[in-house]
Amino acid sequence: MTQPVPEPRVVADSKLAEHRVSSSEMARGRFLQVMRDTVTLPDGTQAEREYIMHPGAAMVIALTDDNQVVLERQFRYPIGKIMIEFPAGKLDAGEDPLVCAQRELREETGYIASQWARAGVTHNAIAYSTEVIHIFFAKDLKQGERNLDAGEFLEVFTATPQALLDWVRQGLVTDAKTQVGSLWLQNWLSGQWSLDWQTNARPAAR
Repeated sequence: MTQPVPEPRVVADSKLAEHRVSSSEMARGRFLQVMRDTVTLPDGTQAEREYIMHPGAAMVIALTDDNQVVLERQFRYPIGKIMIEFPAGKLDAGEDPLVCAQRELREETGYIASQWARAGVTHNAIAYSTEVIHIFFAKDLKQGERNLDAGEFLEVFTATPQALLDWVRQGLVTDAKTQVGSLWLQNWLSGQWSLDWQTNARPAAR
């Protein structure tokens, strides 16, 4: 059995941690909040932290029967570019990440998978956002009908894992979650990292 790698630690956590003194909401959108907190630093002084509250999301690395991955091209307004990404979407309130992953894969691509594996999580922007993205693999796909949200426009296509890795290396894929997913994909395909596949996976009981 693979032994866990110890977490790097040079100084005690108490010498790094910050503690909230007060918190105020600066702005609220449809699903995002912008917050400003006052915190106490490890040396006893105070500072302000501004950050975005995000409900979280799930991302799917879906594998076709001919060993290709399902990808999307979508225009992302904040940076004004069309991006190549793995299918993903935000969690609804109280939603299990696996349910979100299954829903987003079906709605965005039309694919339904009979086997699922939970890989891990990635924090997209740790300096200014609470967003956490849950990473899932899916395989044994069946093609169905897409059900995009109103105002959602994207192109679904497939590519070989090697092509995706080449695009990451060349700077054509710069989306952070997709780069992290590519790392997982590369290490799983090489046998370096393992996955626990579940047939007709259901979310864990709460």
